[in-house]
Amino acid sequence: MKLTARLEKISSLVDPGKKIADIGTDHAYIPSYLMSKGLVSEAILTDVNKGPLDNAKSEISKLGFEDRCQLRLGNGLEVVKPGEVDQIIIAGMGGILISEILEAGRSTAIAAEKLILQPMQAQEELRQYLDRSGYEIESEHLVREDFRIYEILVVRYRGLDYQTSSYRDFYLGFKEEDHSQINQKDMEKIILDLSYEIPKLIFNNPKDLVEGFIDRKLHEYSSILDKMPNIDNETINKRKKEINFKLSVIKALKKKI
Repeated sequence: MKLTARLEKISSLVDPGKKIADIGTDHAYIPSYLMSKGLVSEAILTDVNKGPLDNAKSEISKLGFEDRCQLRLGNGLEVVKPGEVDQIIIAGMGGILISEILEAGRSTAIAAEKLILQPMQAQEELRQYLDRSGYEIESEHLVREDFRIYEILVVRYRGLDYQTSSYRDFYLGFKEEDHSQINQKDMEKIILDLSYEIPKLIFNNPKDLVEGFIDRKLHEYSSILDKMPNIDNETINKRKKEINFKLSVIKALKKKI
């Protein structure tokens, strides 16, 4: 069975021999693939809608995995009990929705050995949630599929007293640069936001993927700047200075690749 590059990368992050939950399973491609390779023996497949769960049932029936998969109709982790699975996959959703799923099913999420999360957007908001909720992001993975680069996070719960330094420490040097047009408070806020948008762990990926990821960020912020009206307005001028500072930091980050 052939997976897309994104789903194949997610599957590769599951540890062999573990019982998994695939949240928002849709066609059950990831559990089916892992079972066909003999990497997992049991899986719980959930979806909030009956249609996708019927698709999943059809897929696992076709492959003969009905006795090894439990299909559950329900919202997120609310239909999975704490300790029922070893590892949890939540992929193909927005970062805010993933955060909400983790919070609503917190007892189940924190009991898992590992979470594999693949947000389609709002990645920085998800990282912020994880940071303040006692999770450690152990690794970040980039994968290219067609014209897009996807971000995948491997996460473990460490406790509410866990303090991460992997984001902010990486950016400390940028505050020393001469950006006198921006006050210190705004500068620190921009750097903090960027540390969740472009975290240090991203740079552990292959060079071509990191370059593509950084170039996309440069394009996004340059496009925002180009579309801003060319008028003398205090609010607009302040925003332009902030974006220019952000672009200068991202360009400096690119030199680290």
